[in-house]
Amino acid sequence: MDFFQTPPSLENQFLDDRMLRSYLERTLPTEVLETIEPELVEMGELAGGELYEFQLADRLSEPRLVQWDPWGRRIDAIELTPLWRRAARLAAEKGLIAVAYERRHGAWSRIHQQALVYLFDPSTDVYTCPLAMTDGAAKTLSVHRNRELIERALPRLTSRDPERMWTSGQWMTERIGGSDVGLSETIARASEGGHRLYGTKWFTSAASSEMALSLARPEGNPPGGAGLALFYVEQRGADGAMNGIRVHRLKEKLGTRKLPTAEITLDGAQATPVAGLTDGVRLMGPMLNITRTWNAVVSVAGMRRAIALSRDFASKRVAFGAPLSRKALHVDTLAGLEAEFQGAFLLAFRVVELFGREEAGEASEAELALIRLLTPIAKLTTGRQTVAVASEAVESFGGAGYIEDTGLPRLLRDAQVLSIWEGTTNVLSLDVLRVLGRGDVFDFYAGEIERRLLGAAAAGLETESRVVRAAVEHARRWLQDAQAGGREPLEEGARRLALTLGRSLELALLIEHGAWMLQSKKDARSAAAARRLARNGVDSIVDGAALTEALALANDQPIEV
Repeated sequence: MDFFQTPPSLENQFLDDRMLRSYLERTLPTEVLETIEPELVEMGELAGGELYEFQLADRLSEPRLVQWDPWGRRIDAIELTPLWRRAARLAAEKGLIAVAYERRHGAWSRIHQQALVYLFDPSTDVYTCPLAMTDGAAKTLSVHRNRELIERALPRLTSRDPERMWTSGQWMTERIGGSDVGLSETIARASEGGHRLYGTKWFTSAASSEMALSLARPEGNPPGGAGLALFYVEQRGADGAMNGIRVHRLKEKLGTRKLPTAEITLDGAQATPVAGLTDGVRLMGPMLNITRTWNAVVSVAGMRRAIALSRDFASKRVAFGAPLSRKALHVDTLAGLEAEFQGAFLLAFRVVELFGREEAGEASEAELALIRLLTPIAKLTTGRQTVAVASEAVESFGGAGYIEDTGLPRLLRDAQVLSIWEGTTNVLSLDVLRVLGRGDVFDFYAGEIERRLLGAAAAGLETESRVVRAAVEHARRWLQDAQAGGREPLEEGARRLALTLGRSLELALLIEHGAWMLQSKKDARSAAAARRLARNGVDSIVDGAALTEALALANDQPIEV
């Protein structure tokens, strides 16, 4: 009889996810969990069944730009794929945006929302990208209290009706630069009824969205970020024609192939200032905080999917006389991935918790400071982890992991963008430095760490707690020394500092969760994950690193001895 490998399969992705279920049980009030659990079970069934099957069947579909109608009129219509059209309806019906704004569960509403997002994302080929920007736009309009725009857009952005719901884009990146948005060349000219925008946006993800928030410089404003303003733009006018917007082409990307990312020109697009005509970069802050948090949650969702497929395959694939799930070296590798995932999960959802408390008006001064610090830390740390986990997971399938029609290479291709979107690792590391330069932020962070370690001794995790404390103290000393040395030493070590802070908090959170699991469930798996995460490494800070040496190595220049 011929032999054929059995492909991996998925069960209900909520019921099969011990980490998600135990976290929700530990964190949420019983009545809240009992209320939302049926929704999570339903989403888990879709994610592991119908949607996953649809995703595999729709693998080759990509969005299409139709620039002209049959009679020669310029229409610039973007046709989405069947999977994305299905995902759009589900996102509205299941309230993936609405849940956070209905706030039926107060401070717990963000956890409810992001648990749904976490289950939904891996089977929808990054439909969470437009959803993240939609959530960010809704948050931004709400924070800046432009009553006209709130009444116009917010009911649509947060609607549960698929025919009524809008998604939003976020237009910042131009040809002149991505991270340095202060270089923006888009001009806003005052006109009757508002402003008109002129310029080119080099990357506009979710270019099919009904509206966008865009940066532009009002004529006469000074250069730099402070001279930019934040504008609300609808893609089409009341007659259905494009609102002074031309779509030139869709980008050919490494991954996120279902996502229509376009180059567009704004040629007199009618726009409305969101909140004044200056400080546009600062005004984008609420959107970026939300989208970076979504990025972290999507990162851990991708890790979870990669591990779930790898684990199932290992139970079926027989090599050298036994299933891979019984081979010591293979299971050691998968165990390392599981530890990374659990730490990343807890870090991402800690930020979600904090946003929920802030929106409910329950956050303390320390928690508000932690939101500002942990949002970039969680995004950059989980973004790096998901690329590493996806790479190992693809390798765990051997040659099958490299074959496109298995659907496995998509895991790695889509993971790579998560360390780039919403700020690269280096850009966010500099953001972390800026936050740490304000008042008592590091002390608030250290206090957060200590609270998570309270149950460590009872769980037999004293060694791991010492690893965390040593890394945090090392980070504090390095930061003080680097601040005394000026800007260049700070910048040189910013990435290592930010990753150390992120991984230290991951380990502390995992120690806390492991202790709870031991006490309440007599389950030592998360404690074992904490021990392994500590062995994987937490502290990456290098003392006394020399910028001159780094410059020489980076630019392949000689170093004199």
